[in-house]
Amino acid sequence: MRSLAVPQKEGPRANRDIRGVREVQLIDEEGQNRGVVSFFDALRLAEEAGLDLVEIAPNSEPPVCKLLDYGRYKFLEQKKQAEARKRQKTVEVKEIKLRPGIDDNDYGVKLKAMHRFFEEGDKVKVTLRFRGREMAHQDIGYKLMIRVKADTIDTAKVETEPQLEGRQMIMILAPR
Repeated sequence: MRSLAVPQKEGPRANRDIRGVREVQLIDEEGQNRGVVSFFDALRLAEEAGLDLVEIAPNSEPPVCKLLDYGRYKFLEQKKQAEARKRQKTVEVKEIKLRPGIDDNDYGVKLKAMHRFFEEGDKVKVTLRFRGREMAHQDIGYKLMIRVKADTIDTAKVETEPQLEGRQMIMILAPR
Protein backbone atom coordinates (compact mmCIF):
# COMPACT_ATOMS: atom_id res chain seq x y z
CA MET A 1 0.00 0.00 0.00
CA ARG A 2 1.32 3.39 -0.95
CA SER A 3 0.54 6.37 1.17
CA LEU A 4 -1.58 9.12 -0.33
CA ALA A 5 0.20 12.21 -1.60
CA VAL A 6 0.02 15.15 0.76
CA PRO A 7 -1.97 17.95 -0.91
CA GLN A 8 0.09 21.10 -1.54
CA LYS A 9 -1.11 24.25 0.19
CA GLU A 10 -1.76 27.47 -1.68
CA GLY A 11 0.66 30.28 -1.02
CA PRO A 12 3.90 30.36 0.94
CA ARG A 13 4.84 27.84 3.63
CA ALA A 14 4.61 28.95 7.24
CA ASN A 15 5.97 27.78 10.63
CA ARG A 16 6.37 23.98 10.78
CA ASP A 17 5.36 23.55 7.11
CA ILE A 18 8.85 24.80 6.26
CA ARG A 19 10.79 21.53 6.06
CA GLY A 20 14.27 20.43 5.08
CA VAL A 21 15.90 23.71 6.07
CA ARG A 22 18.56 24.16 8.76
CA GLU A 23 19.15 27.89 8.39
CA VAL A 24 17.06 30.80 7.13
CA GLN A 25 17.69 34.43 6.24
CA LEU A 26 15.46 36.15 8.81
CA ILE A 27 13.63 39.45 8.45
CA ASP A 28 11.88 40.63 11.61
CA GLU A 29 8.47 42.34 11.94
CA GLU A 30 9.98 45.82 11.45
CA GLY A 31 11.57 44.73 8.15
CA GLN A 32 15.12 44.65 9.58
CA ASN A 33 17.43 41.94 8.25
CA ARG A 34 18.57 39.74 11.17
CA GLY A 35 20.96 37.73 8.97
CA VAL A 36 21.28 33.97 8.76
CA VAL A 37 19.90 32.18 11.84
CA SER A 38 19.00 28.57 12.53
CA PHE A 39 15.47 27.54 11.59
CA PHE A 40 14.54 26.59 15.15
CA ASP A 41 15.80 29.92 16.56
CA ALA A 42 13.72 31.76 13.96
CA LEU A 43 10.66 29.67 14.84
CA ARG A 44 11.21 30.37 18.56
CA LEU A 45 11.48 34.14 17.87
CA ALA A 46 8.22 34.01 15.91
CA GLU A 47 6.39 32.19 18.71
CA GLU A 48 7.73 34.63 21.33
CA ALA A 49 6.51 37.58 19.26
CA GLY A 50 3.11 35.93 18.70
CA LEU A 51 3.69 35.90 14.94
CA ASP A 52 4.29 33.35 12.21
CA LEU A 53 7.51 32.47 10.37
CA VAL A 54 6.58 32.80 6.68
CA GLU A 55 8.83 31.67 3.83
CA ILE A 56 9.00 34.65 1.42
CA ALA A 57 11.70 33.48 -1.03
CA PRO A 58 11.92 29.66 -0.91
CA ASN A 59 14.32 29.30 -3.87
CA SER A 60 17.14 31.43 -2.48
CA GLU A 61 20.00 29.93 -0.49
CA PRO A 62 19.28 30.03 2.46
CA PRO A 63 15.51 30.63 2.11
CA VAL A 64 14.28 34.08 3.18
CA CYS A 65 11.72 34.00 6.00
CA LYS A 66 9.85 36.87 7.61
CA LEU A 67 8.11 37.28 10.94
CA LEU A 68 4.52 38.39 10.32
CA ASP A 69 0.86 37.60 10.96
CA TYR A 70 0.15 34.89 8.37
CA GLY A 71 -3.63 35.39 8.38
CA ARG A 72 -3.26 39.10 7.70
CA TYR A 73 -0.63 38.38 5.04
CA LYS A 74 -2.98 36.00 3.18
CA PHE A 75 -5.82 38.52 3.44
CA LEU A 76 -3.68 41.31 1.96
CA GLU A 77 -2.51 39.01 -0.87
CA GLN A 78 -6.14 38.13 -1.72
CA LYS A 79 -7.01 41.83 -1.67
CA LYS A 80 -4.13 42.61 -4.08
CA GLN A 81 -5.22 39.86 -6.47
CA ALA A 82 -8.85 41.04 -6.40
CA GLU A 83 -7.71 44.61 -7.14
CA ALA A 84 -5.59 43.37 -10.05
CA ARG A 85 -8.56 41.43 -11.47
CA LYS A 86 -10.75 44.51 -11.14
CA ARG A 87 -8.29 46.70 -13.06
CA GLN A 88 -7.89 44.11 -15.80
CA LYS A 89 -9.85 44.97 -18.96
CA THR A 90 -10.77 42.39 -21.53
CA VAL A 91 -10.42 43.71 -25.06
CA GLU A 92 -13.43 42.83 -27.15
CA VAL A 93 -13.53 42.74 -30.93
CA LYS A 94 -16.55 44.65 -32.23
CA GLU A 95 -17.65 44.13 -35.81
CA ILE A 96 -18.79 46.79 -38.26
CA LYS A 97 -20.35 45.49 -41.47
CA LEU A 98 -20.19 47.56 -44.64
CA ARG A 99 -21.28 47.16 -48.27
CA PRO A 100 -19.40 48.52 -51.31
CA GLY A 101 -22.22 50.92 -52.26
CA ILE A 102 -22.71 52.42 -48.78
CA ASP A 103 -24.21 55.92 -48.68
CA ASP A 104 -22.26 58.81 -47.09
CA ASN A 105 -24.70 59.23 -44.20
CA ASP A 106 -24.71 55.52 -43.39
CA TYR A 107 -20.91 55.55 -43.58
CA GLY A 108 -20.85 58.46 -41.10
CA VAL A 109 -23.02 56.50 -38.64
CA LYS A 110 -20.72 53.46 -38.88
CA LEU A 111 -17.64 55.67 -38.46
CA LYS A 112 -19.12 57.28 -35.33
CA ALA A 113 -19.77 53.81 -33.88
CA MET A 114 -16.15 52.82 -34.62
CA HIS A 115 -14.83 55.91 -32.82
CA ARG A 116 -17.01 55.05 -29.79
CA PHE A 117 -15.63 51.50 -29.74
CA PHE A 118 -12.05 52.83 -29.86
CA GLU A 119 -12.76 55.17 -26.93
CA GLU A 120 -13.97 52.16 -24.91
CA GLY A 121 -10.68 50.39 -25.72
CA ASP A 122 -12.14 47.74 -28.03
CA LYS A 123 -10.80 46.50 -31.35
CA VAL A 124 -12.95 46.80 -34.47
CA LYS A 125 -13.24 44.24 -37.24
CA VAL A 126 -14.45 45.97 -40.41
CA THR A 127 -16.19 43.50 -42.72
CA LEU A 128 -17.05 44.49 -46.29
CA ARG A 129 -19.46 42.01 -47.89
CA PHE A 130 -19.68 41.52 -51.64
CA ARG A 131 -22.83 40.15 -53.31
CA GLY A 132 -23.30 38.84 -56.81
CA ARG A 133 -21.62 40.97 -59.46
CA GLU A 134 -19.96 43.17 -56.81
CA MET A 135 -17.17 40.58 -56.77
CA ALA A 136 -16.12 41.89 -60.20
CA HIS A 137 -15.51 45.33 -58.63
CA GLN A 138 -13.33 44.50 -55.65
CA ASP A 139 -11.38 47.72 -56.25
CA ILE A 140 -14.43 49.74 -55.04
CA GLY A 141 -14.41 47.74 -51.80
CA TYR A 142 -10.66 48.17 -51.38
CA LYS A 143 -11.02 51.97 -51.83
CA LEU A 144 -13.72 51.98 -49.15
CA MET A 145 -11.39 50.12 -46.76
CA ILE A 146 -8.63 52.65 -47.46
CA ARG A 147 -11.16 55.44 -46.73
CA VAL A 148 -12.02 53.80 -43.36
CA LYS A 149 -8.32 53.52 -42.57
CA ALA A 150 -7.74 57.21 -43.43
CA ASP A 151 -10.77 58.38 -41.39
CA THR A 152 -9.70 56.47 -38.26
CA ILE A 153 -5.94 57.17 -38.47
CA ASP A 154 -6.02 59.55 -35.46
CA THR A 155 -7.82 57.14 -33.09
CA ALA A 156 -6.78 53.70 -34.38
CA LYS A 157 -3.96 51.75 -35.92
CA VAL A 158 -4.32 48.98 -38.49
CA GLU A 159 -3.69 45.57 -36.98
CA THR A 160 -4.58 43.55 -40.07
CA GLU A 161 -4.50 45.10 -43.53
CA PRO A 162 -7.58 44.66 -45.78
CA GLN A 163 -7.63 41.12 -47.15
CA LEU A 164 -10.16 39.18 -49.16
CA GLU A 165 -11.63 36.04 -47.57
CA GLY A 166 -14.18 34.43 -49.85
CA ARG A 167 -16.90 36.99 -50.58
CA GLN A 168 -15.85 39.45 -47.90
CA MET A 169 -12.94 41.80 -47.25
CA ILE A 170 -11.75 42.06 -43.65
CA MET A 171 -9.61 44.62 -41.81
CA ILE A 172 -8.92 44.78 -38.05
CA LEU A 173 -8.28 48.09 -36.30
CA ALA A 174 -7.01 48.54 -32.74
CA PRO A 175 -7.23 51.69 -30.58
CA ARG A 176 -4.11 53.84 -30.20
